[in-house]
Parts: sequence; C-alpha cells; structure tokens
Amino acid sequence: MSAIGGAVKKIAGETAVYGMSTIVARFVNFLFVSLYTYKLTTSDYGVLTEFMAYIAILQVILTMGLETGCFRYANKEGYDPSMVFSSAFSAVTAISAVFMLLMAVFGRDMAEWMGYGGHYNCYLYIGAILFSDSVTAVFFARLRYQSKAWKFAIFKTVKIFTEAGANLLLFLLFPVYAAAVPDTVLLNFVSPVPDFTYPVFAIFLSCIVSFLLFVPDMLRLRLRADGKTLKSLLAYSLPLMVAGLPGVMNDFIDRLLFRWLNVDDTLWRSELGIYQAAVKLSVIMSLFVQMFRYAYEPFIFARAKDRDSKEVYAKIMEYFTAFCMLIFLGVVFYLDVIQLILGGDFRQGVDIVPVMLLSYMLLGMLFNASIWYKLADRPSFAIYITLAGLAVTTLVNVIFLPLYSYHAAAWGHFASYSAMLLICVLVGRKYYPVPYNWKRIFLIMVSGVLLCAAVSLVTGEMPVFWRYAVRTAAILLYAAVYVLLEKHCKSSRI
Repeated sequence: MSAIGGAVKKIAGETAVYGMSTIVARFVNFLFVSLYTYKLTTSDYGVLTEFMAYIAILQVILTMGLETGCFRYANKEGYDPSMVFSSAFSAVTAISAVFMLLMAVFGRDMAEWMGYGGHYNCYLYIGAILFSDSVTAVFFARLRYQSKAWKFAIFKTVKIFTEAGANLLLFLLFPVYAAAVPDTVLLNFVSPVPDFTYPVFAIFLSCIVSFLLFVPDMLRLRLRADGKTLKSLLAYSLPLMVAGLPGVMNDFIDRLLFRWLNVDDTLWRSELGIYQAAVKLSVIMSLFVQMFRYAYEPFIFARAKDRDSKEVYAKIMEYFTAFCMLIFLGVVFYLDVIQLILGGDFRQGVDIVPVMLLSYMLLGMLFNASIWYKLADRPSFAIYITLAGLAVTTLVNVIFLPLYSYHAAAWGHFASYSAMLLICVLVGRKYYPVPYNWKRIFLIMVSGVLLCAAVSLVTGEMPVFWRYAVRTAAILLYAAVYVLLEKHCKSSRI
C-alpha cells in the first residue's frame, strides 16, 4: 500500500471512531426524548430547551476556537506542542472560571429576571457545565492531535452513559426515594418531582465525570502559558470563533426568540417544548447527514486530484438526495406510529416534522455543495453564506413567529438552508464548478414530496393494515423506479 493510501485509510478509520461517539451521543439523546416528554410538562421541556440553546452558544465563545488553533500551532515549526496545549488550557480555564464565578454571583438575579426564581442551582450547574466542557474540549483536541481516537471515543462514551444513567435514576427512582425520605440532602440539588432540573443536573454530573477522567492529563500538562504562543493562538483562533458563531446562532436563535416574540409568558415555554420535541423526531435525517459528513469530508480531499473528481462529487449529491427522500418518505408515512415516542401533550407539533426533515436534507445538500470553497481555498465564503442564512432565519422568525409560533420556526430553518444552498451553488459555479444535475436532483425531491402527499391523502382513511401496506409499497416503488432509471441512464451513456 502506498504512503498516501495508508494515510487515507488511517484518517478514514479514525473518522469512523470519532464519528461513532458523536452518533452514539445523538442517538442516546433521541432515546431520552420519550422519557422527557412523558415525564415533563411541555413548559418544563421548553425551559430545558432554552437552557440548552444558551449552553450551545456560550460554549463556542468560551472555547474561543482554540481547538483548531492548537492543531495549527502544535504542527508549526518553532512551537512546542506541549506548550501550545498548556497555553490553550490556561486561557480556557481562566475565561471559563471567570464565567462560572459570574454565574455564582449573579445567577440568583438572573433566575429572578428570567422567571426561574427558586432555581438558582440550575445556574450554578450551567456555569460548571460550561467550565468543564470548555476545559475538556482542549484535552479532547489533544487526543485528536495525538491520534488517540479510541481514548477519545471511550471518554466521550463514558460521559454519554453517565448522563444517561443519571437521567434514569432521577426520573424513575428519585421521586419515590424523595417521597420516602423527605429530608434527604439530595433535595438541595434537584426537585422532589420531575422537572427541568433533572436533565440539567444529569448533564452536570456527566461533566464532572468527564473532567475527572482528564485530571491525570491536566497534572501532566499543568497550567502554564507562554506569551508568544498564547498571543499567536488567540490571534489565529478568535477569528475562527467569531466565524463559527453565526452557524451556531443559526441553529439555535429560534429557540431564544420564543421568549421575546410571544406575549404570553407561560405559552411560549410550552410551545418551545412542543417545537423541540417535534424537531427531535426529525433526528434520523440529521443523524444520516452527520454520518455522511464524517465519511465524505476526508473523501473529497482524497479524490480532489482525480481527473473525474467533479463528476464523482456531482453523482454523490444525487445519490445523497435520493437516499434522503427515502428517509423522508419512511418517517412521514409512519409518523402516526413514530409520534408515540412523544408524550401525548407534545404530539400536536408533529405536523412540522416533514418540514424539519426537508430542512435537514437541504442542510446536507449544502454540505455537499460547500466543497468548492474548501477545495478552492476560499473558506471566508463560509462566513458570508452562514451570515446570510442567519439573516433569513432571524427575519422569518421575527415576522412570523408571533403569528404562527413553532410553525414559523420550522419554516425559518427551511428558508434559511434553502437560501444558503442557493447562494453556495451560484457562487461556487464561478470558483469551482461542479456539474451537478440540478434538474434530476429537483425531480427526485419534487416527486418524493408529491408521492408523499398523494399517498398520505389516499391512505388516510384506510384500515391500519392496508394503510401501511400501501405506504410501504409506495416506498419500495419509489426506490425501484430510481434504481431502474439510474441503470437506464448508465446504459445510455455506454
């Protein structure tokens, strides 16, 4: 095997290991949707959703883009890798510790202002979660730099299952224990009955475990910083953090706008909870996109110098779209069964699931189309495209969320990803033209949506057996027609 082939195989193997822990995390997260929606009120789930949105955004800020900065300077001549990671560790620890202190000092006032008085402990947990996640992010980056993929995956998996175990203990056993032992000290940390404090506390515990796993590495690396190294790291990393923020904001800004664009203080939390539960039902499309991304990213760079690389990229886009439409049909046709995953109060929002499935498909297509600025060495376009998407998301939500609630939020994602895909494709034609067959791709999408609408309408009043028999046959027919057409096109080209 050639040196290049060996390197590609090594990268592919490590990507699979890294991806495994991410996919496991998202899958376990999905499994807990049932627990949350059956045990929590829609309002409590809305509060949890709001907290998680803030955590996601703040984590990007507190890590300051230093993970990528560490990769850059640990491999750069004139820089000591150990000092690079020590400097990053020191910087992230300092800024995260300040944030945690601010949460401890002002958390009580924030809880009152946000309408969560009596839940000051949650603000302490969030401060600790962000501190731990930000610090351990540096060490997870160090494991990637050292090519310790399995250690990375094991630590991530331990964290995931700690959170899962804590959730199960809290939701299924703790209320009974609290009723039997009303003076237990544990009631200083969580409520006696299930509410949004349970998932937050479970995450807090998992972060403590994750932090403890890295204590030996922290003792070896130590809190020490070199002025020159730290200055170079921050100069390189902070712009990356600023560039990454619009992407995270685009994913979560709709969750934050619920508070400000709904007059009824109780209603917005409940509708946010319903919205988040419906989004979770679309996770199968999101998972597929994530898995595809892990596999495809190293592939595009490995094939970039091949003579037919652009034709291969174009064909992969088509296959990707076709498979996404199969997922779309499968979820929508069986949605009346899949929705049983959610508690009864949350099912009123499932009508946005088809919109979110299509939105995630568009996001995957955007990832496909975005290869041009990666291969043409024009990464700055990623910022402009993402900012355009953020503007669309914000505009749609500001105008329509007060009128249509979570329906507007779902269509905001669809509009945003559509706009980003359109801009990406049009600009990409100038710098790195890929011969995508957009007529064929558009036909795949439209035919899938029309088939879904027609079959759903026709089978809606059928007995259960015949309803699912017809819908299953429609999925198989759709796949068979695509395969036959693909074979016909190949034979025509020969």
